[in-house]
Amino acid sequence: MPRPDNPNKHFKTFKQEGDMKPSTKDEVKGKFHEVKGKIKEKVGKATNNPDLENEGTNEKTAGKVQKKIGQVEKVLGD
Repeated sequence: MPRPDNPNKHFKTFKQEGDMKPSTKDEVKGKFHEVKGKIKEKVGKATNNPDLENEGTNEKTAGKVQKKIGQVEKVLGD
């Protein structure tokens, strides 16, 4: 059976971070900060550390904003 020339021709691969669209980067980074903020928030509550809890809340909110910016950029066409 002959082997296809390029078995991965149907899949786009990203070799470098620079290959990602700016809107996608914003969405990914935003989601990362949102999750990280949620973790900090829960750890702050569990350890009775209001500073860490507030830091987590702020990071979670900033992540949501960054993710939303990426979604808007995607709609507008980068």
